[in-house]
Amino acid sequence: MIRVSRGRCLLLDRIMAKGWNQAEFSRRSGMHPRVVSDICRDRLIMRPEQQYVASLLLDCRMEDLYEWKITYV
Repeated sequence: MIRVSRGRCLLLDRIMAKGWNQAEFSRRSGMHPRVVSDICRDRLIMRPEQQYVASLLLDCRMEDLYEWKITYV
């Protein structure tokens, strides 16, 4: 059996790699700046719809927005 758990959010890393700041990402994504900040600080978890929008804007896969911990049991 495989167990998967979500680790650290990588959204800020992806935003910075694109050469943007959180405000620019917020404007482009339509997410409120406070929501973007809370996601980047791991205070909120992105909904699938938010992950999808972020992946389109940041040219990555949805699963690239978080670290993933995989345990084989």
